[in-house]
Amino acid sequence: MAELTGRVALVTGGTRGIGLATARALAAAGATVVITGRDAARAEAVAKEFGGHGLGLDVADFDAVGAVVKQAAAAHGGLDVLVANAGIMESGLLGMLRANDVRRTLDVNVAGAVAAVQAAGRAMARKRRDADGNERRGGSVVLLASVVGTYGAAGQSVYAASKAALVALARSAARELGPRGIRVNAVAPGVIRTDLTAALPADVLDRQAAAAALGRLGEADEVADVIRFLAGDAARYVTGQVLGVDGGLVP
Repeated sequence: MAELTGRVALVTGGTRGIGLATARALAAAGATVVITGRDAARAEAVAKEFGGHGLGLDVADFDAVGAVVKQAAAAHGGLDVLVANAGIMESGLLGMLRANDVRRTLDVNVAGAVAAVQAAGRAMARKRRDADGNERRGGSVVLLASVVGTYGAAGQSVYAASKAALVALARSAARELGPRGIRVNAVAPGVIRTDLTAALPADVLDRQAAAAALGRLGEADEVADVIRFLAGDAARYVTGQVLGVDGGLVP
């Protein structure tokens, strides 16, 4: 039996990049996977590729996030795994930042994650029965932070601040939700080949690859494998942690 058979997982921002790789990894491990994306039709079409389900969601809408988490849990008999992956990256020097860019980044990257954790915590705290009739409650939450939230980067002050906030959220929520059997961790990817990093100049990517101990950029499925570990029972005593997946970019 696959390690996540009978579990229900929700991945926000699951239509591409790390989110899609994670959704595929969780589905391959036996989970029923729901992904969200801003385009509902695309989310549903992408989810069909791995036998999952897709829902439309703009994570900048705090109330909508809670409603979608609740909807997914109700439709599938509960929620066992949340991967709060949806995020945006607004680059720009401090002197050039616009108020709307700052607000949008914090709304999506921070407030959206808070809303997802809040709703998932409520769903995971409820008792439910698995396919074998066994009663369970609790679950695993994984937040997508970034090494940038630890060491910073010129031109990415707001993005870095939002990712640092997710580290604090993971550690604080782990303490609050632990008594309910809910584990909360974060992964901090380095520079990973995704649509998000494709917009970065080639010379920047080359320098980042050279700076990593492994001498290359990361791939989305390498991050997804770590998230799958955190979602499963092999990590049952792991909570409040931030796992770097950066090829040795940060010592």
